[in-house]
Amino acid sequence: MRILIVDDHPIVASGCRAVLADEGEIDILEAADAESGECVFIVERPDICVIDINLPTVSGFELARRILDRAPEARIIMFSMNDDPAFAARAIECGAKGYVSKTGDPDDLVEAIRAVGNGGTYLPSAIARSIAFAGPALAQNPLAKLNAREMEILRLLSAGKSLSEIAWLVQSSYKTVANTSSIMRQKLGVKTSVELVRLAIDSGVA
Repeated sequence: MRILIVDDHPIVASGCRAVLADEGEIDILEAADAESGECVFIVERPDICVIDINLPTVSGFELARRILDRAPEARIIMFSMNDDPAFAARAIECGAKGYVSKTGDPDDLVEAIRAVGNGGTYLPSAIARSIAFAGPALAQNPLAKLNAREMEILRLLSAGKSLSEIAWLVQSSYKTVANTSSIMRQKLGVKTSVELVRLAIDSGVA
């Protein structure tokens, strides 16, 4: 089995290698950002992709979207420091087959890879329970109104990127990004980009 790990912290990839050392014949591929991760996926076609949500340029969610656009059958596990059920729910909506928190049990990653490698799905039991019981709260979160592309643009706006920079990063046109920003403001009931960014920061997106 070949596993692509996309994470900008070398120690994480090393940790993954150590955790998976007893799992038989596993070939681990590495990438440090979305662009190189996409290139490795195209060339190597790994069996499973383990993608960190917080990557240096565009997020792991955006990379997952790009990979699934190319290969809808791709098996992706999202990997994050955040155990907030909203992030796990977002990962599932994006098409990921699994979600693992870096702060959880190291065996979670092994179990996720086994489950997803066998064609299944995986959520740690604690996160699955949180999603099950946080249903109303997740629905009330204003950001729940946004789709994956809108969330990515919001995150980049919060990071101080201009619309032109965002268009380049998400491989879209300036006009499309500007229109999306306008739609987001309408959905969230804010009038300016400053208010949009403030809402993102308050909601933990930035």
